[in-house]
Amino acid sequence: MSVNNIVEIDDGLRILGTAHVSSESVELVRNQIEEWGPDLVAVELCPSRMAALTEPESLDSEDLLKIIKEGRSAMILLQSALAAQQRKMGISSGEKPGAELLAAVKAAEESDIAVEMIDRDVVITLRRAWRKMGMIEKWRILNALLWEEDDEEVSIDEVQGDSDHLSSMMEEAREVAPRAGEVLIDERDSFLAGRIQQIRGKGKVLAVIGAGHLSGVVQNLGEPAMETTSRLAELSEEPSKSVWPIALMAAIPIFLLGAVGWMAYNGEMEEIKQTAQTWLLLNALLAGLGVLIARGHPLSILVGAVASPITSLNPTLAAGWFAGYTQLKVASPTGKDAQDFLKLDETSLFWKNRVGRVLLVTALGNVGSMVGAWLAGASILGMLIS
Repeated sequence: MSVNNIVEIDDGLRILGTAHVSSESVELVRNQIEEWGPDLVAVELCPSRMAALTEPESLDSEDLLKIIKEGRSAMILLQSALAAQQRKMGISSGEKPGAELLAAVKAAEESDIAVEMIDRDVVITLRRAWRKMGMIEKWRILNALLWEEDDEEVSIDEVQGDSDHLSSMMEEAREVAPRAGEVLIDERDSFLAGRIQQIRGKGKVLAVIGAGHLSGVVQNLGEPAMETTSRLAELSEEPSKSVWPIALMAAIPIFLLGAVGWMAYNGEMEEIKQTAQTWLLLNALLAGLGVLIARGHPLSILVGAVASPITSLNPTLAAGWFAGYTQLKVASPTGKDAQDFLKLDETSLFWKNRVGRVLLVTALGNVGSMVGAWLAGASILGMLIS
């Protein structure tokens, strides 16, 4: 581990940049705690990630049903895909991702040293990233994580302890999704620095963070403490939901009913019939296709196809919810399915694993239904204009 990964801010604050999948980082963390003797160890963790490291959770049917009802399937898929990439690196290095953070916590506890978690809650981070990304960015990042093959293999020896290399990898990810990069990198750099400033009065502080965040955190620490800590409240807020998708989905049924009313007023009964057929066909076909791509059960495909023409008339409902619920009931995940999915050592588990398939059926069913409604609306508008 390079000495460049240890930054001495002053006598009371030392920042240690680590590779989350490096055995060398694990040893360095232990040595730093033993040799430097901090009064407080701050780790780049939030309570959710701490629980995932110390008490690995499993997904059960109740959890999945809640995810479906809250419309969080796409976000969970993104979180799982990101975690899978890190886990793959961990497998190749012989260490689990976050092992050095867990080592820092355990070493501190053994030495009776206080521990402080300084990262923003991972759920808030993902929600801010997901809602900030446009449709193109969401497609790019999911495509890069799930389907694209890496052109170049990066060995663990290249990334462990090399903050410059880790930073460049994060910047490459920013090129794929600039808005997500702002949330995952810049915002967290600022948040980590703000939290470190908050706890600096508690004695000697050793902060253990990912090496990719090292330069950004140090830069933020160079700003006035009041400025960095004042941003914490804003950075901790969950973003408000975008209004335009709901408005658009609400406008489509209003437009449809208005078109039918206009045709009825003019006695165009044949056009009304054609409009109804177009709406039913495109909604059902695209929603069913989405569930089919997710390799959903035939009954899930049927339910998604039947529900789509109806749910597309109500912006508070989604066809994917019904398809996902059906998939959950006809092919209920087992405890082993949940354990295998949480490992996610291969992206094919999104299709082969029952937990992954429920999430994918929900997400792709919703996407198909949405595209079907848009195409149907455009087709009906074309009929009116012609």
